[in-house]
Amino acid sequence: MIHCSIQARLTAVISSLALGIWGAGCSSTHFRKSADKEVARTIAEKTPLVPNMDEHFTIDHPTAFSLEKFPLRKDEQEFFGGNKGIEVGAHVITLEESLEIAVLHSRSYQNRKETVFLTALSLTQSRHTFTPIFSSGSSAIGATAPVDVTREISRLVDGTVVKQTEVASAQQQQLQLHADTGVRILLRSGGQIASDFSVDFSSILTGGLPSVSNSRLGARLTQPLLRGAGFKVAREQLTQAERDLLYELRNFARFRKDFSVQIATTYYQVLQNRDRVKNAWIGLQNFRLNVEREESFAKEGQRTQAALGQLQQAQLTTETQWNNAYRNYKQSLDQFKILLGIPVDTNLVLADEELEKLAILHPEISVNQAMSIALETRLDLYNTKDQFEDAGRKVGVSKNALLPDLNLVVGATAYNSAGNSPLQLDYERMRWTAGFDTRLPLNRKAERNGYRTSIINYDRAGRNLQLAVDQIKLEIQDGWRTLAQAKQNYEVAEIGVKLSQRRVEEQELLMQLGRGTARDLVDARTDLISSHNQRTTALVEHTVARLQFWRDLGMLFIKPNGQWNELKHANKP
Repeated sequence: MIHCSIQARLTAVISSLALGIWGAGCSSTHFRKSADKEVARTIAEKTPLVPNMDEHFTIDHPTAFSLEKFPLRKDEQEFFGGNKGIEVGAHVITLEESLEIAVLHSRSYQNRKETVFLTALSLTQSRHTFTPIFSSGSSAIGATAPVDVTREISRLVDGTVVKQTEVASAQQQQLQLHADTGVRILLRSGGQIASDFSVDFSSILTGGLPSVSNSRLGARLTQPLLRGAGFKVAREQLTQAERDLLYELRNFARFRKDFSVQIATTYYQVLQNRDRVKNAWIGLQNFRLNVEREESFAKEGQRTQAALGQLQQAQLTTETQWNNAYRNYKQSLDQFKILLGIPVDTNLVLADEELEKLAILHPEISVNQAMSIALETRLDLYNTKDQFEDAGRKVGVSKNALLPDLNLVVGATAYNSAGNSPLQLDYERMRWTAGFDTRLPLNRKAERNGYRTSIINYDRAGRNLQLAVDQIKLEIQDGWRTLAQAKQNYEVAEIGVKLSQRRVEEQELLMQLGRGTARDLVDARTDLISSHNQRTTALVEHTVARLQFWRDLGMLFIKPNGQWNELKHANKP
């Protein structure tokens, strides 16, 4: 019966442990949801501190990508030649729709969001160290050990009953239980309070011996007085973790601007490549007409074979350019799909009218005004300034590490009285302790090196701040020059298109009158194609440069769907 009792108790303990492990495994979903909620609260706390931060930040994956809501292209595109029907049935997306797709599906965008999430997750751990941290555990051990048992026996010797003592071996069965629970609290002053309660229970299940139970309640305060003392030193890790999340949110807010500009730039470049296909095709068709006409004249002896050959060679060259332009367009479109985060074989095209809507909109602001605004709005400059402050704070923390260790230690312990319940502690016999724990700074080589390193890092942070200011000024000046250059290039290209068009018309007329040359006509046609491409390039470059300028100015405000609010005027905040 005793053996069965031991088995029953051990079975109960093992079953409890198994249920606990099984319960922990089943609660993994709870842990994930708990982490997501805490991170969401943490990010929401700091979002108001970051201008233009996404207020609906989440790393949840959207539903599968679908093209059903986008319109279909119905018309064939003659400038694709033999592939003129290749885009029929393709879904057409605008720039704003492209930005919305990219925000939801882009791999790089998702990676940056997860970086923010992981930084916030790390902060929750740092915050947790300054909350009451509870711990609890228990153990159960059953044991069987051999013991010597002395007993008296009676024997019959020569007709007489004789009592004798005999030592025999027996198996003693024991059960030992231990349970403890405790709490630890880090103080703002750098100290620590630790308290624990433990119970030990021992029972010998054979032999009729009584059970023994002991319990203990203890508390201990450790307060540094020199090294490690003070709010700034004690909370340095938490302070840095808080600021790291703020930096990452600022980086993400700026990344959103960069990302939207990147999507817009690539979108316009794809349309630009498509326009090159169109221009090359128009030029090719005109060359074909010219060659057909000149071949007719050559048959009548009105044109030389050399002049005809020049036109035929120009036609072949233009056809090669058209083939190359078509390939570049399709390649850039596929690369754009990858940038959006959608499958390459997705059947979609971009809206032509987006290119037609472009115009030269020059910012109405001076360079000096732009630099002044940028120095007050750039989030990356805020980070650099705060990192300079971090470096200065770490010098003080490293300096504190050079001090001797001197800790005030105070403790109290209470036990249960013999024969009492483990929960009945004898507080009248509580034991109090108080004293100091000190260690002389005889070995501070690592701390010395850390202190010197912190000073160097502080100097570097100061230089980085100066460099960041100069880099911002350079970006503004360079962006302004790029804008001015693109504007001038567009104006020149616009004039070039008109001149080339007039030259082509003149050469066509001269050729019909028999007074023109094949070389002049080839040059005029080639220049017309080139001037059309240059005008489109200049228009796209100016649009991109304008977006980049507002981004570098810190005045490009991004909506949740990735679209931006662009300013024509900017005033110093």
